[in-house]
Amino acid sequence: ILQHTKNPDKFIALLLSYPLQRLVDACDVSLKEVKQLFEIYAGDKPVASVVGSGLQRYSYGGENVRFINALAMISGNIGISGGGSYFHLHSYRNLNLNWLEPEKRQPRRSFPLCTIGKDILAAADPAVKMIWVNCINIVNQAPDSQRIIRAFEGVEFKVVVDAFWNDTAQQADLVLPAKLMLEQEDIIGSFLHEYVHYVAQIIEAPGQARDDYWILSELGKRLEPPIRLPAKNTALRSALKSAYIDTSLEQLRRQKCVCAERPGIAYEGLQFNHHDKKYRFPAMLHAEPMPPPEYPLRLLTLVRRGAQHSQILPNRRKKSPDVWIAPDCPALADLDLSKAVVLISPLGCLKVTVYTLPGLYPEAVLYRRGDWINQGGGANQLIEANPTDIGSGAAFYHQFVNLENVKETS
Repeated sequence: ILQHTKNPDKFIALLLSYPLQRLVDACDVSLKEVKQLFEIYAGDKPVASVVGSGLQRYSYGGENVRFINALAMISGNIGISGGGSYFHLHSYRNLNLNWLEPEKRQPRRSFPLCTIGKDILAAADPAVKMIWVNCINIVNQAPDSQRIIRAFEGVEFKVVVDAFWNDTAQQADLVLPAKLMLEQEDIIGSFLHEYVHYVAQIIEAPGQARDDYWILSELGKRLEPPIRLPAKNTALRSALKSAYIDTSLEQLRRQKCVCAERPGIAYEGLQFNHHDKKYRFPAMLHAEPMPPPEYPLRLLTLVRRGAQHSQILPNRRKKSPDVWIAPDCPALADLDLSKAVVLISPLGCLKVTVYTLPGLYPEAVLYRRGDWINQGGGANQLIEANPTDIGSGAAFYHQFVNLENVKETS
C-alpha cells in the first residue's frame, strides 16, 4: 500500500509523534472504543467508510475527512470491492454542461458563500449594484445572517427567484415565483449515486410561477444585445450528450433513469488523480480550538427531518426555536427551564425552548436549522462567518455558544 503513496514516512512519523493516550483524550473516547475500531479495520473483510455530512463543517473539516480517508487507505480499504471512503458526489458530474460555456468568458469576481455578507459590503471598484438570487435562501442559510441583510440593504436592486416568501425574498425589490421540482420537466443527478433521473411534471404550478429556464430565457431576450438561450428540449438533449451516459431524451422519458458508466471500484489498482498517480496523506494534525470560557457549548445546526433546509410549510413553523442538550450538559446547573432561556453567541441571542435528549455530547447544543428569522428563528444569525481549512466551506460547527435564563428587569 505505502508504495502507492507519496511521503508515507512523514505521515507515519506524524502519527507516532502523538502518544496514543493523547489522541484518545483529544477525541474524548475510550481506549476500548479505539481498539474496537482497530479490529474492524484490521479484519479480513472489506470496510466501507461512510463520511457523514457535517464532519467538514468544522474549522479543520477538510483535515477531518482526509484523516478518515487515510485510515481507509492505510488499512487496505481503497481500490477494492466493498471498501472505499464515501462522501458527496457532484450531482451534475454525469451531465454535459459544456454547452453552457460562453464563447468568450468575461472577467468576473466570485465571493465564497461562507463570507458572502462581508464580501458584498467590502466590494469596491465597482461596488455591487445588483444581486440576483436563484432559489437559495442565502440570508437564512449562510453564516452571519444579519451582516448579509445589511449587505443586501446597501445594494440598489435585488431580485430573488424562489417559491417561498422566505428571509431572502423579504430583502428583494422584485420576487419572481419559481416552479418546484414536481411542477416542471427536468433531468437531475445525485449527490449519492451514479444514476441520472428524469423528472416529469405531475402537477400544475400555482399562479404566475415559471421555471428557472423560462425566466432566464425571457430575461435574455430583453437584454441589449440579447442573449438567446436554446429551446428547453434542446438544452435537455445537450445535457445528455455526456461521455458517461448513453441515452436520449426520448429514452430517458420512457425509462425514467439511466446509470452512468463509471468504474465500479474507485481507484482500482491504487491509481490516483495526481500526476504521479500516488495517494497524498494529510501533512498536519491541528488541535481543535478550545471554547472560550463565556461560550462553553458547541452549536450543532443539523438538518431537520420534515423539511429541506428552510423550505418549511407554514403549518410547521414555530415562533420559538427548539434546542436539545444532554441530561448531563454542564449548562443545566445554572438554568431554570421553567423560565425563559436564550441561546447566545458573540453575534447575538435567540429565545429558545430547551429539551434534554439522552445520548447527545454533553458540551453540545443541537439546533435543527432552517427556521425563519421573521418567525423568531434563524440559527445563522449566531454563527460567525469563518471559512474552513478547505477554503470555500463555512465552519458552521466551530461556533461556540451558551444558554442563559433571560435576565429579569425591574
